[in-house]
Amino acid sequence: MSVEAITNTQDNTGYSYVFPGQGSQAVGMGLELFHTSAAAREVFEEADDSLGFSLSRVIFEGPSRDLQDTMNSQPAIMVVSIACWRAWEEILGSQYPRPVSVAGHSLGEYTSLVVAGVVSFRDGVKLVRERGRLMHEAAEARPGGMAAIIGLDEFAFEHICAETGVELANVNSDDQVVISGDKIAVARAMDLAAARGAKKTVPLKVSGAFHSSLMGHAREGLVAALTELELRDPEVPIIANSLAEPVTTVAQVRSELVNGLCHCVQWKQSVRYMVDSGASHFVEFGPARVLSSLIKRIDRDVEAFTLSDPASIRKLTQEI
Repeated sequence: MSVEAITNTQDNTGYSYVFPGQGSQAVGMGLELFHTSAAAREVFEEADDSLGFSLSRVIFEGPSRDLQDTMNSQPAIMVVSIACWRAWEEILGSQYPRPVSVAGHSLGEYTSLVVAGVVSFRDGVKLVRERGRLMHEAAEARPGGMAAIIGLDEFAFEHICAETGVELANVNSDDQVVISGDKIAVARAMDLAAARGAKKTVPLKVSGAFHSSLMGHAREGLVAALTELELRDPEVPIIANSLAEPVTTVAQVRSELVNGLCHCVQWKQSVRYMVDSGASHFVEFGPARVLSSLIKRIDRDVEAFTLSDPASIRKLTQEI
């Protein structure tokens, strides 16, 4: 069922669907869904067929180093997120809540394209694997790193970026950002943040400086990959990472995806836009509670759920 079909079912206003990005992966994710949901099982099988190798085996069995590879982790998270979505859809049928918007964090934005009917799942999973390959190449051409910083306001972060040359990669909540750039600059920025009162600084286990100018090498390849795909206008507004505003046409989608490689993920602003536009219930489809936790930190008045396994799916379906 696409969102076009969803919009013809029960109008449970106030729902927005969100999808996580890289970093949520873990060996064994989605395995219980594979065994209990025919719809989810079809997602894993379709992904394997589309990619021409058993990504599901890497997801379920590892080893962890293979799953952590950007070329595998990005499509793996998309596959598990779509499997969660289709398993929920399988249970609810015509009672599926109508979303007022969809959004994804970084990689999750590509998952939202599938749910919004912009691209088929088969094409989407191939596109995400190509994105991972291009980002890996860019990281090798211009090495860098990333770090999460917690406990300073955005104004302080901007000063640290100006002093060190790092870039804001994610603005996740009022007091949490991710910085990206040259490894030495990232280390210096972490030291400055700690000296200025940051509660926590955490170097991220990533292969490159994602969402920074160091990813520029990947842009041309992504443009070419997008040109080869059949894309359709979104059937529901997609709240774009770099704009924190809806994109509603193919042209806007293409521009957003290319720009997103080198620009900051404005997650805090995106969530606030969704809330201001009527979202009061957020459903995160994916293997971890990363986005649900961030959403509650941004606005404590909204409801946020994570659907990651059969138990969490059953629990939420009983409440609708």
